[in-house]
Amino acid sequence: MLVGKDMNNDIGVEADKLSTESEGSRRILGAVAFDMDGLMLNTEDLYQIVSQTLMQRRGKVYREEVRSQMIGLPAPEAFGVLIREESMTETWQELQRETDEIFDDLLETHLQAMPGLHELLDHLDQKKIRRCVATSSTPTFAHKALGLVGALERVDFVMTAQDVPRGKPHPDIYLASAKRLEVPIERLLVLEDSPTGTKAGVSAGAYVVSVPNEHTKHGSFDGCRWIANTLCDPRIYDVLQSGY
Repeated sequence: MLVGKDMNNDIGVEADKLSTESEGSRRILGAVAFDMDGLMLNTEDLYQIVSQTLMQRRGKVYREEVRSQMIGLPAPEAFGVLIREESMTETWQELQRETDEIFDDLLETHLQAMPGLHELLDHLDQKKIRRCVATSSTPTFAHKALGLVGALERVDFVMTAQDVPRGKPHPDIYLASAKRLEVPIERLLVLEDSPTGTKAGVSAGAYVVSVPNEHTKHGSFDGCRWIANTLCDPRIYDVLQSGY
């Protein structure tokens, strides 16, 4: 993994003090923050299988209205939704452990990079643009999953919900990412697949492009600059080249 500088506790404060580079009247984007689940990796497909298995073991059905509330949230909040909506007696930690066990059986054979990921990383390499992952997943899972598709060593660092006071949809993770990447928040390109993550990036003040997948495409992406079909969308390359 590329090595980034250590982050101190005052997230976002110093980023506001950094000068904004511009080319004429255009603001040039200086770094990229990727969400992980459903954006870099097809883990939302796997979460669907895992959650169905989890509920089937309890004689229940994994309902769409519950799933839509869980997407993009950190584990405690996501499992909190499941516990509340399905009147479950387990703690979120117990459900997390069981979920991890089911996931482990799927990762080696089912995990894939989302279309366009490695090509976009190649472009960032070529242009020497720094990048990170900002995910609601746990550090252990994020590092393992990214490593399996060859993406872990291609990012400067992985920021998780455990690294900040509040998870998505709060802006903390993107403010902290901008600070560690050493760019003002308005020069950080945030790529997100979920409404929850999009809200986090927009609230932070980043330049947010939403890239919905089959599981999130009917959500609301208020505040994003525009919606891309996939990471292959040429507009992503254009804005990295020309700014906004």
